[in-house]
Amino acid sequence: MNIFWSIVARDLRLSLRHGADTLASLLFFVITSALFPLAIGPAPETLARLAPGIIWVCALLAALLPLDRLFGADYEDGTLDLLLLSGLPAALVALAKALSHWLVTGLPLLLVAIPVAMMLNLDPELLPVLLAGLLPGTALLSLFGATGAALVLGARRGGVLLPLLVLPLAAPVLIFGVAAADAAAGAQASAAPLLFLAALLAACIPLCPLAAGAALRSAAE
Repeated sequence: MNIFWSIVARDLRLSLRHGADTLASLLFFVITSALFPLAIGPAPETLARLAPGIIWVCALLAALLPLDRLFGADYEDGTLDLLLLSGLPAALVALAKALSHWLVTGLPLLLVAIPVAMMLNLDPELLPVLLAGLLPGTALLSLFGATGAALVLGARRGGVLLPLLVLPLAAPVLIFGVAAADAAAGAQASAAPLLFLAALLAACIPLCPLAAGAALRSAAE
């Protein structure tokens, strides 16, 4: 586990050293959210109704931005080979990378979603439900993204293939995340969609790293 946390700490240091990449994802999230009122109109009632869907779609797209460098830089300079030879199973290497992606991208998106929700006139009572869905949702996006990034590693036009792999996997996350906020807006129980997200996260924590680890070993060979 020392190697696992060393990989996470190394990626966090690299992210701080190249903070422009993280800032670009956050700015993309804010800017794309700000474009929706220009397209659908500034009516407060319309924005409030569409705010959960807007935030979820923008968070999904922003989480995709840094994925092409998740394994790419390590693959190009040979670091990935050293990680796979470190004695840590390839699945745990992939899990460490997914965790670092969530800490650098998913967690900041979760925090930035609060002012964006206020900008879109979201009912303050719905904000806890929205954040409760985004917490497992962003973690799932990191797991799906790490799996997709490992699968296209070394492939031609991997940056084009990556969204095509990740977006269909992320569709259930988007559906149930927005459904939880819509249920709360309609004074209905939002526990069922949130529990589905939690169950999906519990299933993906072991499965996605296993698939990503197998893809990493195949790319390294």
